[in-house]
Amino acid sequence: MSASAHLRITRPHNAIVAGLTALLGYLIATGTLTMPALLLAVIVALITAGGNVINDIFDIDIDRINRPDRPLPAGEISPGAAKNYTLALFSSGIVLAALTTPLCLAIALINSAILVAYAARLKRTPLLGNIAVAYLTASVFLFGGAFAGVFGLISNLSLAAITFLATLAREVLKAAEDVEGDAAGGARTLPMIIGIRRTGVFALACSCCAVAVSLLPFGRWWSGFYLAGITVVDIVILVGAARGAACTRPDCVRASRAPSILRAGMFAALAVFAIAAVI
Repeated sequence: MSASAHLRITRPHNAIVAGLTALLGYLIATGTLTMPALLLAVIVALITAGGNVINDIFDIDIDRINRPDRPLPAGEISPGAAKNYTLALFSSGIVLAALTTPLCLAIALINSAILVAYAARLKRTPLLGNIAVAYLTASVFLFGGAFAGVFGLISNLSLAAITFLATLAREVLKAAEDVEGDAAGGARTLPMIIGIRRTGVFALACSCCAVAVSLLPFGRWWSGFYLAGITVVDIVILVGAARGAACTRPDCVRASRAPSILRAGMFAALAVFAIAAVI
């Protein structure tokens, strides 16, 4: 059981990016960064890592076929050791969260529970799994804002709402891309239930709601720069969603690159929020 295997199973790049996102949430809420806020990145990285490990525990049989190189199916880490590792990661993140604010601790506890539920069941539940991913992505900004108290959390509500809606749109479009593979693997996803066209329309509706929220005059970062920047971002998001909504087949969704365009729009939106918060 090597140190390398213990590092790889946590998806370190994913965990680090999540931690940095929490710092971005604090920056957007307050317009500044402080040394104590660095703790947020550590907490989110630990809990995200715990979620990645438990995900691999529940996916070990699938990974024996699809990803035999991963530490668990490769035998580099035993299932028992992985369970203990997960517990240590979640516990460490929650203990550190207890040193922050009650709001941060509450979000850390809720998210840890959702990560476990996602790995165990929600991932294979139509739409609920997509909603869980969208919430977890958006909640990192709430967590960062909550370090500044209730006001900070409220300041990030619109950003969290935009992130939730855009991520939900992207997740269901990604599922539409993968219908054939999911069907072969016995999965049951939203596009398999309501069809690709209706899934695309649902994604477009979510994107339109995200755009509507982004234009609300909410938050101290609202300014002419923000409005100009977010308008460009909104156009990108709507273009991506519209391309997906025009499809009726998985290959069309892949060719449209709708999920990638939505992802690019989300990253651009974060840049606009961050810049508007500090100028």
